Amino acid sequence: MSVLVTGVAGFIGSHVARALLARGEAVVGVDNFSDYYDPILKFARLKTLREDRGFTFLEADIADRDAMAALAGKHGDLDRIVHLAAQPGVRHSMVDPYIYVQTNVMGHLVMLELARGLRDLRHFVYASSSSVYGGNRKLPFATTDNVDRPISLYAATKRADELMTEAYSHLYGMRTTGLRYFTVYGPWGRPDMSPYIFAKAIHEGNTIQLNHLGFIKRDYSYIDDIVAGTLAVLDKPAAAAGHRVYNLGAARSEDIVHVVALFEKALGREAKVELRPGEPGDMQETAADIADATRDFGWTPQVTVEQGIPLFVDWFKTYNRL
Repeated sequence: MSVLVTGVAGFIGSHVARALLARGEAVVGVDNFSDYYDPILKFARLKTLREDRGFTFLEADIADRDAMAALAGKHGDLDRIVHLAAQPGVRHSMVDPYIYVQTNVMGHLVMLELARGLRDLRHFVYASSSSVYGGNRKLPFATTDNVDRPISLYAATKRADELMTEAYSHLYGMRTTGLRYFTVYGPWGRPDMSPYIFAKAIHEGNTIQLNHLGFIKRDYSYIDDIVAGTLAVLDKPAAAAGHRVYNLGAARSEDIVHVVALFEKALGREAKVELRPGEPGDMQETAADIADATRDFGWTPQVTVEQGIPLFVDWFKTYNRL
């Protein structure tokens, strides 16, 4: 049997696919090489996957119904799906809202239709986001919290994914699980996210802009921990049909000033910092309550930011030949 991984050339997708291949799974990967950020990084991630005989790749858009139907027809042995393809970025959702609905809503619907048509489907796991918690003030964020007041279109599309999956699980007896990821970072990380932005700016002597006058806290989650959590969930579908949601995060809220200091230490250079007010859609603090994930899957994160940021910087230097 095979596992379908969408967004396989993406940051989390490529790591998940690599972990699946390492344990002997057959993986079918899908990606459309969106140009939201430089696809060269995506090609580099994919290159190592293609060296494994257990990996099959299809370049396609998950919102393309015909392409996804053809994929399902060709790979009839699919029994699990890890759906990670999405249009990311809170701020960009105010610039190009249409692509967010096309990819995150229509694309998710197409994947649900593909999933319900699979004869041997055991589990449909998909990426949601900590952004769904919106302006919630109660910390840490728990999956029992109200998430019906998103403060960005990106968050609204991810919440829509959760609601659609709930409906499909009820209607068609599917076992589905949504994972609310919290600020994932590590080797091969996205260049539009703060760790890459900080490393690049400090190395080049450019200024880092910190919103909310620097009063920001984030739950920085190392990629190896997130992959381990994702696979633990994938391997343990619910006993009966239904839809579940879990937080996957480090369960530690890190002060952004401390994070910048760790980058300074790892790079051996001082950061130039500009403090700015907050922007629409920004969350000031995030922190994950992972009690449910620990209870149900025995999963706990292992890598602290003090350990993870130097590992990311090592990769950053190697990848950019610094």
